[in-house]
Amino acid sequence: MRTAAAESVIETEETLIIETPERVPLAFALASIGNRSLAVAIDHIIQFVSYIAVIAIGFSIAGAFGFGGPDSTVESLVSEAPKWVIALVVLLLFLVFSAYFIIFEWIWEGQTPGKRLMKLRVIREDGRPITLWESAARNLIRVLDAAPGFVIPIYSVGLITIFLSNRDQRFGDIFAGTVVIRERSDEAPTFDETFSNPVADGALRRVQKPLEMQVDIAKLTFEEVEVAENFLRRRWDLTDRQRQWMAWRIALPMMFKLKPQYTAEDFTYEGFLEEIVHRFSARARFLN
Repeated sequence: MRTAAAESVIETEETLIIETPERVPLAFALASIGNRSLAVAIDHIIQFVSYIAVIAIGFSIAGAFGFGGPDSTVESLVSEAPKWVIALVVLLLFLVFSAYFIIFEWIWEGQTPGKRLMKLRVIREDGRPITLWESAARNLIRVLDAAPGFVIPIYSVGLITIFLSNRDQRFGDIFAGTVVIRERSDEAPTFDETFSNPVADGALRRVQKPLEMQVDIAKLTFEEVEVAENFLRRRWDLTDRQRQWMAWRIALPMMFKLKPQYTAEDFTYEGFLEEIVHRFSARARFLN
């Protein structure tokens, strides 16, 4: 069974439908080849800049030990530099090449700088977040997907595999059991929108016309108001007759105690309890 939101997505773009443990289908928009290409291009640019930085650091270290000079060429510097400096540079270059995607996707929950800019994310085929194993597996095989290029990745194998896959997976994705999705920020509110709003409380939901009355809320105890709140939260589980009777039963002792002044034409026992709870809640917020 698919939701209406899922159906609307399916009509416009390729999607991955995943059923949650609660048997609710979620529709994930698969990342397009264009978006993935731009994301990986950004990542490779960052890698190449990192290569230059690592080599420059290596030259600086060699210069600090007295090797090379202003007129030294790359070949002479490499031949003169200590072996451990060359080994360190080679190790750093290898780490930038092999670990860049692995570390970022593992720490950034399936994203690299390029994917984050393009709003893409790698997840497992069942919708769960990838682990270090999936990140390592899909990216160590990147060398095969990037063939025939190495220094400048061409991704011919990866593109062919994506075209043949019904989930737009390159070879590394198939091996690791992962997919690349496009985050649909328009389908869900932001965290700020979700958590900045007050929590909806059934006791504060008005279904009766607000009652104009004069009453001293300070005379009520918290326990008395709590009884009214519990009733207002649970009233939808009662029949109309039970609801009206219970509203009268709870309101009556309060009315004896408060002796409110109100217009009889606008009065209902349920509306009276709603007004009491709203005013008591507003008073509590003011005192806090």
